[in-house]
Amino acid sequence: MTTIGGICSRDVVFATRDATVATGAKLMRQHHVGSIVVVEQMNGDKRLPLGIVTDRDIVVEVIAPGLDAETITVGDIMATELVTVPESEGLLETMEIMRYKGVRRIPVVDGAGQLVGIASIDDLLEVLAEEMSELAKIVARERVHEVQARR
Repeated sequence: MTTIGGICSRDVVFATRDATVATGAKLMRQHHVGSIVVVEQMNGDKRLPLGIVTDRDIVVEVIAPGLDAETITVGDIMATELVTVPESEGLLETMEIMRYKGVRRIPVVDGAGQLVGIASIDDLLEVLAEEMSELAKIVARERVHEVQARR
């Protein structure tokens, strides 16, 4: 199996902590994603992940209580105990971290802790389904080989 860096999405939607929730929601809609990573913009392309905001966070923390999405920032509502995983981490280890921490999405970082991607349960399920399909093919081929060998 490959590493999480090999399957994660490298096209991460992000915003700085001072972006409004309305801006974050528009980014989610524009990019067809359910979360944005809140980052501290560094020099050039370097981005240090600070938190994550999901579409559910927006509904529960801003919309339901009737707060103004144009004044509340993503930094105000982001999950601050951010769980990240190094891009060199294995898939099974990444799944274990996600299960233990109870997260559906996990930012992927390089050796310096900079954001390089994001992985979701959907990404992992897709890879696992492909692996299971390959295992099923082994069983089918084994039968064919046995039939040919016993003729």
